[in-house]
Amino acid sequence: MHAIRRRAGFLAALCLGLAHAVPQAQINTTPVRIGLIFPLTGGSADMGNSALVGAQVAVQEINQVGGYLGRPIELVVRDDEANTDVGLKHAQDLVLKEKVTATIGFCNTGVAMKALDVFQENKHPLFVSCATGTAITAKYPAAQSFIFRTSAPDQHQTQFLVDEIVKRGLTKVALLVDTSGYGDAGLKDLEAALGRAGLKPQAVVRFKVGVKSLDDEIRQLRDSGADALIGWTVGPEQGVISASRVAVGWKVPQFGPWGLSHASAFNVSGGKVEGALMVQTVLPNIFMERNSTFLRNYNKLRKEQPIGSMMSAAQTYDAVNLLVRALYDTQGDLSGPGIKKALENPSTIYRGVVTTYDRPYSDKDHDAITPNMLWLGTWRNGERAYHYKEDEKRATVIRRKQ
Repeated sequence: MHAIRRRAGFLAALCLGLAHAVPQAQINTTPVRIGLIFPLTGGSADMGNSALVGAQVAVQEINQVGGYLGRPIELVVRDDEANTDVGLKHAQDLVLKEKVTATIGFCNTGVAMKALDVFQENKHPLFVSCATGTAITAKYPAAQSFIFRTSAPDQHQTQFLVDEIVKRGLTKVALLVDTSGYGDAGLKDLEAALGRAGLKPQAVVRFKVGVKSLDDEIRQLRDSGADALIGWTVGPEQGVISASRVAVGWKVPQFGPWGLSHASAFNVSGGKVEGALMVQTVLPNIFMERNSTFLRNYNKLRKEQPIGSMMSAAQTYDAVNLLVRALYDTQGDLSGPGIKKALENPSTIYRGVVTTYDRPYSDKDHDAITPNMLWLGTWRNGERAYHYKEDEKRATVIRRKQ
């Protein structure tokens, strides 16, 4: 609650200052329109709908204290259906037709990658709050790039998982990876992370998104003699991996990126994700007031158990707040270059849900999350939780960007 009050006080003070400085008739009350592009239907809908609610919570709080200088924030929402062509069409629509001030979006790496040129070529700021492909923020040099991110790049997630596996004394790592663009990029990052540890994959098996069983693939990996499994895919297929691992009776530990924490993984597996281990930037934490306040406000707008994707929701909530704070730093220049400059040179610290953002971006780096900020999560009794229980209290000492 204190964090919300501080944020509300900051925004309200700015709005009040304007009200005294400008005659009421001259105050601009035209909404500031922010585009949202997320998969609201299809297999990635748990990510997308959670991200949407996270944005709605942020906008509701900001508008309650005056929006941006008396101008309400308005979301212009599009469903990309986790489809690259649909995502590209919506990007063009929001940037060229709707002419929104900035855009937040994308949960699927392939969808994001196909649309990036639309934002870059039009100098239109894009916050990627869910998709994690390493290439998203690497495609353009930061000094020229209009692409910013609040999610953890896959190169950080893969290294985090490999470090955890090595720490456990496991050396024969099987990789089960989908054939999407996300899978292709993830496999490269996984092989690179294993290589840095002096390891090679014990076995690699690929599969198409949409499968209903991976029993045969799991048997193949089991027969390779592997002592650990990393599944690299999105939520529903993570659930298929877990269900097949249990069906085959393969008891090696299952690791995965953040998609393993999605509600779809739990639901598709029938709860068989229990004990699986995944990378997280944020988890429910009763010891952190900003965390529990956010979850309470989220549940006021959308009641679900478990939340489709807490990471999607929290990272998008933080993205909205970082964007609006940058608008204040533009001193009225809401052009793309003006917003980019403000994001790279923040005047204030933002205490978000995922972390405290001192200087999340610069003209050399557009990724807000660094490796030290990651946690090992697990499914425990149908809930997302810290794998190492002591981490729940350790998380109260905020890990900031390094």
